[in-house]
Amino acid sequence: MQKHQASHLHYDFRMKIKGVLKSWAIPKGPSMNPQEKRLAVAVEDHPLSYINFEGIIPEGEYGAGAVLVWDLGKYKTIGEDGIEKQYKNGKMKFNLEGKKLKGGFALIQTKIGGKDKNWLLIKEKDRYALKKDILKEEKSVKSGRKIKDL
Repeated sequence: MQKHQASHLHYDFRMKIKGVLKSWAIPKGPSMNPQEKRLAVAVEDHPLSYINFEGIIPEGEYGAGAVLVWDLGKYKTIGEDGIEKQYKNGKMKFNLEGKKLKGGFALIQTKIGGKDKNWLLIKEKDRYALKKDILKEEKSVKSGRKIKDL
């Protein structure tokens, strides 16, 4: 998960699927509260090397602005179907093992079967569920910096 101050502040959620980083822009950022559904808009795939990128994307380039590694970790698919099939079907369930984001999550396409770019990121009810605002944890898990420090 990268915090990205481009034309507007948002969070970029990325998952390694089929050798690339499938990516979603989350305008309001992730939530650890199962009652809060967060819009996640599918954006272009990114190369695997981008997972650790932290710095400034120059003016004139796609996504120009400051980017920091807000959270980093692994995921494990929930269910019998692999993540590729779940992605194709528009409904993914997984456990995150990040430094900030932990436990079960679902990413659900709003119009399954279509080419809709809108998905919802939803926290599952589990022992990691919280009502507090996780976004107050502003620092990069990679460098310890805040977006304003870049």
